Amino acid sequence: MEIVYHVGVHCTDEGQIFQCLNRNRRLLAQEGIVIAHPGKFRTLIRETLNFLKGAPAGPEIQEGILDAVLTEDDPTRIVFSNDAFLAGWPRILDHGRLYPEAGEKCLRLRYLFPDSPTTICIGIRNPATFLPACFARQPEDDFAAFISRFDPLDLRWSEVIGRIRLALPEDVVIKVWSNEDTPFIWPELMREISGHAPETRLSALDDFLASIMMPEGLERMQAYLETHPPANEAQRRRVLDAFLDKFEIEDETLDVEAPGWDAEYLNALTDIYEEDLFEIERIQGVRFISP
Repeated sequence: MEIVYHVGVHCTDEGQIFQCLNRNRRLLAQEGIVIAHPGKFRTLIRETLNFLKGAPAGPEIQEGILDAVLTEDDPTRIVFSNDAFLAGWPRILDHGRLYPEAGEKCLRLRYLFPDSPTTICIGIRNPATFLPACFARQPEDDFAAFISRFDPLDLRWSEVIGRIRLALPEDVVIKVWSNEDTPFIWPELMREISGHAPETRLSALDDFLASIMMPEGLERMQAYLETHPPANEAQRRRVLDAFLDKFEIEDETLDVEAPGWDAEYLNALTDIYEEDLFEIERIQGVRFISP
């Protein structure tokens, strides 16, 4: 039995990964793939991790978790998705670092089923948009004060992924992608996380696009693809890029004010982020999913 943990991060897919896989749960169950519902495992896993304090779970604890989340017999793969696995909201930037306990938290997840092959899946996001999005979801009302506790120019996702990689045994698979690429790799991402067969066709794959694209644009794109079927995946992505460029929904959470937080500064953050993605691709033992 394989175990997959989709650990977020916050403000990336906004639960769309779980929702898409959950809508296909009956189809995936035919391949022995279980999509665990957060309502059944979130509190249980948190309390279990606190009880174990980093020790491997024994057979009775493992059986208790499986009893709580399974309705199927003998699954081959279980997917757990929760953007709070690495940290709760108040602690995602503790001590001026992104998810400072990410390595330890992933190792503790690994020890829940110590004898099962394990995969960690994590989407990351440009700090230029990640920080405003996080700010919008917490009680502070002063963005300048929010970012005064750290230097955004020093934040590196490669440091987070590196700590996770170092903390975990070599046999744990780590899959990483950029949230900005998510619309273009969505079908592949579903397959990478669920492990379903290549010939399996999931439904509701456009639901994610509906969350980021105006209804008119989505309808027009679907009609265009119906009458102009793309010859390959690269062509489909070019079509999607063109429609997103015109019909993407503007994210109002990105409208923040802070001294120096201007277009030039945002471009600097973006340049650092893009360089950081190359660093992540070079981390041995990490699979970076890209278009």
